[in-house]
Amino acid sequence: MTAIASALPSREPLPTGAGPLAAPRPVTTVRAPLNFIRPQADKPVLESAALTGGAPRELFAVAAREVEMRDLREEGQDFELDREGFALRRSPTAVDDLYDDDAVETAYYSEIEALLKRELGASRVAIFDATRRSDATSGAANRDGARGPAGRVHVDYTEKSGPQRAADVLGEAEVARLLDAGARILQVNVWRPIRGPVQRAPLALADAASVRPEDLVATDQLFPGRVGEIYHLAHHPGQRWYYAPQMTRDEVLLIKGWDSLDDGRARFTPHSAFVLPDQREDAPPRESIEIRTFVVIE
Repeated sequence: MTAIASALPSREPLPTGAGPLAAPRPVTTVRAPLNFIRPQADKPVLESAALTGGAPRELFAVAAREVEMRDLREEGQDFELDREGFALRRSPTAVDDLYDDDAVETAYYSEIEALLKRELGASRVAIFDATRRSDATSGAANRDGARGPAGRVHVDYTEKSGPQRAADVLGEAEVARLLDAGARILQVNVWRPIRGPVQRAPLALADAASVRPEDLVATDQLFPGRVGEIYHLAHHPGQRWYYAPQMTRDEVLLIKGWDSLDDGRARFTPHSAFVLPDQREDAPPRESIEIRTFVVIE
């Protein structure tokens, strides 16, 4: 998934008799390549950074396709997790050093929990991972090693792995109890620049309503001791793409990775880092932190 968003023009039309409409403001777009999976006969496999000890290893083919990305600030005032699958929000943090693991796992986790409870009316937020990324040559430091941006269009969870991971985090019996009681469980990532504004490797996000189910390609993701599953995305010209230019440290993207409800709302949100067409090599590297959560709405 703000003060900036609140200044965005509404997509609601003026009521009849409200006077002449102002001339529409041109929407800013950029065109840039994204890396999409090439569908194949066998199930694709991705060896994770935790398994390789370095960069992830892709045992499948990808193809770069140029897409148009619209400016989220100009169109995204009323974007919602349940419709588009992501939202831009203003949410300053009081944590000065987001590289301090102890501060992240105490004060910052508390901020994220409060944010998601306000945003989604959640009764519970379970945080299970924090990952820093940077497109600097050395990546960004994490307890399990350095990480760079993810350069393939993907979704972090699938129809299969979403509930499996929820059971790992919340407990299998607790997930069963919640679902039997009519509760809803969402997997939501909260993505924030560690330093801003972001001038390199921003995130591109697909409007989940524009993604065909057949374009989501389930991929085994290998970790030490376990096998997860993510979706990669095959390209289709009907997909709609957005990004938030010059994101600051006071802003977050909320990104839905899975939803226990399957009733037509957004459930899986493809996203990827990308290279801006006018990106300067001497611009400051992108540094970001993403917090993975399960949100319970009872």
